[in-house]
Amino acid sequence: MRILLVATAFNSLTQRVFAELQDRAHGVTVHLGTAEDGLRAALRSSGAELVVAPMLTTALPESVWSRTTCLIVHPGPPGDRGPSALDWALHEGAARWGVTVLQAGAVMDGGDIWADAECDLPEAAKSDLYRGEVTEAAVGAVLLAVERFADGRWRPRPQYGPDAPPAIRTRPHLAQDLRRIDWGSDPTDLVLDRLRAADSRPGVLDTLLGEQWYLHGGRREGRLRGRPGELIATRSGAVCRATVDGAVWIPELRRRRSPGGPATFKLPAVSALGPLLPELPEVAAPLMPQDGDDSWTDIRYSEDGAVGRLHIDLPGGAMSTDHCRRMLAAYRFACGRPTSVLVLGGGRGFFSNGIHLNVIEAAADPAAESWANINAIDDLVLEVLTSTDRLVVAALGGNAAAGGVMLALAADEVWCREGVVLNPHYRLMGLYGSEYWTYSLPRRAGTAEAARLTGRALPLTAGAAHRIGLVDRVIEAAPGDFTAQTARFARLLAASPALQERIAAKKAAREADERARPLAAYRAEELAVMHRQFFSPDEPYHALRSAFVRKLPPPPAG
Repeated sequence: MRILLVATAFNSLTQRVFAELQDRAHGVTVHLGTAEDGLRAALRSSGAELVVAPMLTTALPESVWSRTTCLIVHPGPPGDRGPSALDWALHEGAARWGVTVLQAGAVMDGGDIWADAECDLPEAAKSDLYRGEVTEAAVGAVLLAVERFADGRWRPRPQYGPDAPPAIRTRPHLAQDLRRIDWGSDPTDLVLDRLRAADSRPGVLDTLLGEQWYLHGGRREGRLRGRPGELIATRSGAVCRATVDGAVWIPELRRRRSPGGPATFKLPAVSALGPLLPELPEVAAPLMPQDGDDSWTDIRYSEDGAVGRLHIDLPGGAMSTDHCRRMLAAYRFACGRPTSVLVLGGGRGFFSNGIHLNVIEAAADPAAESWANINAIDDLVLEVLTSTDRLVVAALGGNAAAGGVMLALAADEVWCREGVVLNPHYRLMGLYGSEYWTYSLPRRAGTAEAARLTGRALPLTAGAAHRIGLVDRVIEAAPGDFTAQTARFARLLAASPALQERIAAKKAAREADERARPLAAYRAEELAVMHRQFFSPDEPYHALRSAFVRKLPPPPAG
């Protein structure tokens, strides 16, 4: 069936729905935005029989939904209406929620119901829940609704009359006054609830060091204490702020936009505050914490017998120059441990999305920072590629893109949770790419497939990536269960009688590849192109990066 996918942005849910529909042989065209003329033109050119809208911030025009069936994904159960459905659920502490696929009509969120699905809301950040449990429910409901539409016999359930939902509740946008933190009285648990419920967008508006900022993300601190509301320490770019009964780490800040001023964007908290930040102690956490040590850190190492694991907790999956250098040091530490299997990642958040475009955009010299960042991530990928004394597993419980995918492909095995989306390309940012992709991608998928993936610049489901050789194992697991599942598979791998034989074969293959063409040659060729793209002001990378970090439409091509 021909389907037009309409969205405000090609976000994680939209990408997942697109990739899942493509996997089922539907002809899918993507259109971003809801302007009437553009939508009608997209409908004509695509010949779409159905419109599916996974993520909208504005309503579809009547001239579209009155002529073509339009299915809207609403992140709330039947009867729930309004623009902040998931935010309200988290604000009120809901343990279970849902997603409804309904037909667009005159009443916002009031159309007939084509499908719905329930999901749990475990204790996690809003962005993780949205990409995890909510997306799983949404995809299941969308696929069922599309199947019902294609069948032609299904009659959607109206929201009015005897078969209507038991209660209809329309709620407004969740305002900042309801998200506000009172640092002088709110306990740590409530502070974390507020921060987690707004970690990606919109953040929690607050006053810090005399200026207004949106706080993004929150992690519990187990030991440090101070006067409620004051900043007491830094760690790995985050700031620690005292509460009445403890403290929390805030990884990122976004300056409040001034009236008529340019759009602002998230940065590591220490970088965002810059000269405003008073002199504070940098309190490092141990890379390999002892049992019972609950101090937060963005990179940590643990062991389970012969299995080592590097846990990564990077907001948005972006890896700045500093992140890459610290990750490299942690990786080398892990390789000095007496293990035979090393697992990278395995949490529920993003695995990696490559270089940190926000940090680059904020730098005094974005080109120089781009160059430092790409070389730092290349150094990390090289270390993974040349680890020949153990098997390395990249465990992707969350999505990965660009250099993050290539970091995963440097490992010996790639394990993905079933719901993961991969974007193995750089073209949408106007970049050729590095991270030894010209070695790793063809090695797994073949030269022709590598060219197709990087040229088409489209997302892949974990299943599709498995079919073309990018992924070795697809694991069916709820987002919160992936870590335990990968731990079990890693123990089995470490106990395999053939393990040492595999490690020896890996070492021999790496030596043969190096004789055929050194890794340094791949890197030099990739970086020659990237240097031009970074340092030439006429390259599209600069405008594309600026629009991306500010969440603005990309500039027109050419």
